[in-house]
Amino acid sequence: MELFLDTADAQAVAEMSQYLTIAGVTTNPTIITKSGKAPEEVFQRMNAVLTPDQKFFMQVVATDYEGILAEARQICSLRPKNMFVKIPVTHEGLRAIKAAKAEGLGVLATAIYSPDQAFLAAMNGADYLAPYVNRMCNYGDGVQAVRELQEMLEVHGLASKICAASFKNGNQVHELVLAGAEAVTVAPAVVSAMVDHPGTKIAVDEFTQAWNAAYGRTTFKA
Repeated sequence: MELFLDTADAQAVAEMSQYLTIAGVTTNPTIITKSGKAPEEVFQRMNAVLTPDQKFFMQVVATDYEGILAEARQICSLRPKNMFVKIPVTHEGLRAIKAAKAEGLGVLATAIYSPDQAFLAAMNGADYLAPYVNRMCNYGDGVQAVRELQEMLEVHGLASKICAASFKNGNQVHELVLAGAEAVTVAPAVVSAMVDHPGTKIAVDEFTQAWNAAYGRTTFKA
C-alpha cells in the first residue's frame, strides 16, 4: 500500500518522510494556489526533498484536449522518473488520458465522483484512479463506492491502482485501507491525527515517570 501526502508543503513532506514511509506527494491547482507560491517554486521545493524513488503528481489546468495533453507532456518531463500528471475525468480529460498513455506518460485520473467514471478511466489505461471519498459522501456512501470500484477492477482484471483521495478524517482512511485500496493520498494534518493518539502520550509519560522515580533519570543508561 502506498501512502502519499496531499500537499504543497515541502517542509511537511521532509519532516514526515523521516518517520513514515511516504511513497510520494500529490498536489492540485487548489492546493498550490493556497500555498501562496508559484507552481514553479512548489515543484522546485518539493523536488528538492523527494528522493528519486518517491513519486510526484501535478495536475493540468487546461480543460481542452490539446491543452491537457500539452500540459501532461510538460509536467511529466519535469523529473527523469516517477513524475505523474493528474487529469480530471471529463470528456476531454478521458480523451487525453488515452493519448497520454499511448505516449507512455504516467497518469492519475482525478476528480472522480463515481465508480463508473473511475472504471472508464482505467479502461483508458490510467495508472492511478483518485476517487474523492469525502466529497462522494455528499452524494451517497463514498467508502462503499470505492469498495465497488475495487471489485470492478478485480473482476475485469484492470491494472489501475486506486489512490483514494479527499479525506475528512483518519477513520475514512482506515476504512479504505481495510477495503484494500492500493494507495491513499492524505493531507499532512489528517496523517498527524492518525499518529498522535492521546493514549500513546499518556503511556509514554507514565513510563518516563516510573523510570525517573526508580532510577533518578529519564534515559535507559546513566
